[in-house]
Amino acid sequence: MLVDSHCHLDFPELAPDRAGVVARARAAGVGRMVTIATTRQDSEQARATAENFDDVFCSVGVHPHHADEEIFSVEEIVACAVHPKVVGIGETGLDYFYDKAPREAQEQNFRRHIRAAQQAKLPLIIHSRDAEADTIRILKEVGATAGVLHCFSSRRILAEEGLAIGLYISVSGILTFKKSQELRDIVRDVPLDRLLVETDSPYLAPEPYRGKPCEPAYVTRTAQVLADIKGVSFDEIARQTTENFFRLFSKCPRELSSFPRKRESIASDSEHMSPEAIEFEPPFDSYAAQTRGDGFPLSRE
Repeated sequence: MLVDSHCHLDFPELAPDRAGVVARARAAGVGRMVTIATTRQDSEQARATAENFDDVFCSVGVHPHHADEEIFSVEEIVACAVHPKVVGIGETGLDYFYDKAPREAQEQNFRRHIRAAQQAKLPLIIHSRDAEADTIRILKEVGATAGVLHCFSSRRILAEEGLAIGLYISVSGILTFKKSQELRDIVRDVPLDRLLVETDSPYLAPEPYRGKPCEPAYVTRTAQVLADIKGVSFDEIARQTTENFFRLFSKCPRELSSFPRKRESIASDSEHMSPEAIEFEPPFDSYAAQTRGDGFPLSRE
């Protein structure tokens, strides 16, 4: 089994055929998908989508692009995270490449999400682009220890510092691009037990699908390239990245029968029910103890 730890099933490129997208992922051996929120409205839709599919879970949060459009308070994020299908907080972070929101607003949004993740005892889903120094500074100042650097394509320093405080590294289709040798060199040095795979679909389709809308089924291609980089089998990458996912996203049940489902029909995807607060005690055994590295340096041997 593989896990697509980061996709956007509610984005317009995928939403019209959401049931088909999920079915193709299942056929490809993808056993879990996490559909990621980027706005308050997305957070509501992501929960509704996750309710419709046993193997789809979701996050709640506001992307840095939207940091100045709406304030999602710590208390509101934590309240939303009570829902049993919400397994992470984000995506959040800093984006200095597009700079669509003022940097101060991005930082305050990031800090709120870190505090919410700490209170909800859920992993943080971190977006960082051209913002390595500030990302590291804020994570350390607020004391983040549990989370993932999603769609990693940054410099080595962010990988080193992220691993040192206990974060995981998630790779997307970018890993397969011809011009991504520097990224492949960094990933080669990341411990195998700290790696996740994702699609970030509908974006960043891996080779040979580049230029087409991406979907969760394509995570298999990224996993194969990761296996080649690490010098292990595809099956070993699937096993290890799946184990890593469940270790970090520990609220996500390993057995789907353990989830108190509200609905099961894949065919009724368009008939969304309003998410309700359901009391749920997430399995949480000190993320810091589970994930913290001992100052792991990404040195080449």
